[in-house]
Amino acid sequence: MMMTHDQTTSARFAGLDGLRAVAVALVLVYHLFPWMPLRAGYIGVDVFFVISGFLITSLLLRSASAGSWSIKRLLDFWRRRARRLLPALAVVVTVCASAAWLLGGDLLVGMGRQVLGAATFSYNWLALADGTDYFAATAPELFRNFWSLAVEEQFYVVWPLLLPLVLLIPGRWVRASVLVVAAGGSAWWMVTLVTGGEVTRAYFGTDSHAFGLLLGIALALAVANMREQEWMRRPIARVATLLVGMVGLAAIVTAAVLPQATDATAFAGSLLLATGGAVLAIIGGAWPGAWLGRGLDVAPLKWIGDRSYGIYLWHWPVLVLVLVGWHGLGPEAGVPPVAGFVTLVLSIGAAALSYRFVEQPLRRHGFRRSLNKLGERISGTPAARFAGITAMVIAVVALGGTTAAIIVAPHSTSAAAVISQGAKAVDDAARTPKPTPTPSPTEGGAEPKPEIEIPVGTDITAVGDSVMLASAPSLYERFPGITVDAEVSRSIWTGPGILEQLAANGDLRENVVVALGTNGPVDQGVLEEMTRIVGAERHLILVNAYAPRDWIPGVNADLNAFAERHPNVWVADWSGAIEPHLDLLAGDDIHPGKAGGDVFAAAIGDTFTGIEKERIREEQRFDAAPSGRAPRVPFPE
Repeated sequence: MMMTHDQTTSARFAGLDGLRAVAVALVLVYHLFPWMPLRAGYIGVDVFFVISGFLITSLLLRSASAGSWSIKRLLDFWRRRARRLLPALAVVVTVCASAAWLLGGDLLVGMGRQVLGAATFSYNWLALADGTDYFAATAPELFRNFWSLAVEEQFYVVWPLLLPLVLLIPGRWVRASVLVVAAGGSAWWMVTLVTGGEVTRAYFGTDSHAFGLLLGIALALAVANMREQEWMRRPIARVATLLVGMVGLAAIVTAAVLPQATDATAFAGSLLLATGGAVLAIIGGAWPGAWLGRGLDVAPLKWIGDRSYGIYLWHWPVLVLVLVGWHGLGPEAGVPPVAGFVTLVLSIGAAALSYRFVEQPLRRHGFRRSLNKLGERISGTPAARFAGITAMVIAVVALGGTTAAIIVAPHSTSAAAVISQGAKAVDDAARTPKPTPTPSPTEGGAEPKPEIEIPVGTDITAVGDSVMLASAPSLYERFPGITVDAEVSRSIWTGPGILEQLAANGDLRENVVVALGTNGPVDQGVLEEMTRIVGAERHLILVNAYAPRDWIPGVNADLNAFAERHPNVWVADWSGAIEPHLDLLAGDDIHPGKAGGDVFAAAIGDTFTGIEKERIREEQRFDAAPSGRAPRVPFPE
């Protein structure tokens, strides 16, 4: 808002509550209704960053221009921030962690680290130190959305200390320019990290994701001490600012509906588009007498905007709890529409109750006076005593549940455990000398029968993702001497490069098994390239996929269609083999334990048996043809 900073600190900026509502709505739709077209609704977080940078800097500048810049005022600022943020945070963490304790399982993994990160506003850095992959989302992490709260809180702590130094720079436009340059540096650092493959580091890092906060600060510095003048309220100025604000809102929505970026520039570009849109929307809404500001301040949007902080905090942990309670899997397995609507109702309801009975009282009275009032209730009328004791019991139970959740939390998910065992088997095999293949014994007799001999392990090269890695102990057991090259998070696109390297090293054997369909759709051109590398003299066995992911049916259909068109390509039906035995999979319903790994290996063995039976039938057909000639059409083309 273009106003002098010596105005009352109770003055508010028009339109920003509504803009908060827009931001939280984008995030909610993105997480709760992924089937809707907001493919990049996570940019709502960047809108929040711009608003926070602008509002907090404007508040601090008011104090500075009033001549009240002091340690006491700084401590008061931090105290007000604590009153605003900590009550809702404490309620969400204790209630949701206690509910997770009741559900148990993989949901509790990393609970201690998550609660510590939430309590100390360091969630983003602790998650990075723990190796969290935000975009892989392979396990239900209860408080994953707290990373953005951590970034904002770190800003609230550091920026008030730096602002006096920035104010030493003469001229508000020069100051604003310095912050714009800093925002550009942050965006450049994000692009650099994403280009190097560190996507989660780029997204979670306070340094690499600070450009929204910095642009909000730059806007606040640019309009500092700009006095309202008559021309600012003229119709032409209002029309111009309305257009500016509408362009900003359009930019935010455009960034939200864009397909998820596949390269570094596009990824950072979508975030910057939303950030720039937020700057324009603030200008258009907060301009004196702005029509857009009045439009965004309509009662429903303002109501949501006032509670947007709590709604944002609640929505993700509630979604995880609903889905785990619903079918035992988190959001990574998909969000049914009914579960999304249930989560929406619960999140808004919980945020409204918290806002009314916890956040607002503590914000008005502070922590000490609120405790005194609780004591007064307990010693007051029977009804007040009942309400006070009930509140205390709920708090004690929630704290106890949170403590229990931290204590009983497993060290790793069941999926991580089986993958770790598979990785150990691969490492052990790499240090063990390869066995010498021995020919299978043949039976004598006057009329020998054709034998079905599947390849020995020394004739097999296997390339795969984490499903194959988890199955490695069973593959080594069933096919001694097999070479297994498997890693977590591989997709079909990595296949040609891996096969090229194996071929160059002379490690591509007569039978090549590839299992790379779990982590995304397959590409026919990539399959053709892998077939070319393998060559017509080898067998290529493509293992189909099983996972609670929406792309899996398409993957399996594409693999079957591809194999039908290529005579030296077969499909191992892992999906069909494991579907009747889902209890043999880890908690994510994807990765097999030892018994499930035996099914994986058996599916490959059955495919080799089918290949050998087909070879025997062709030989018999050849021998039965006149003059030993081969049939006219030995294989369907």
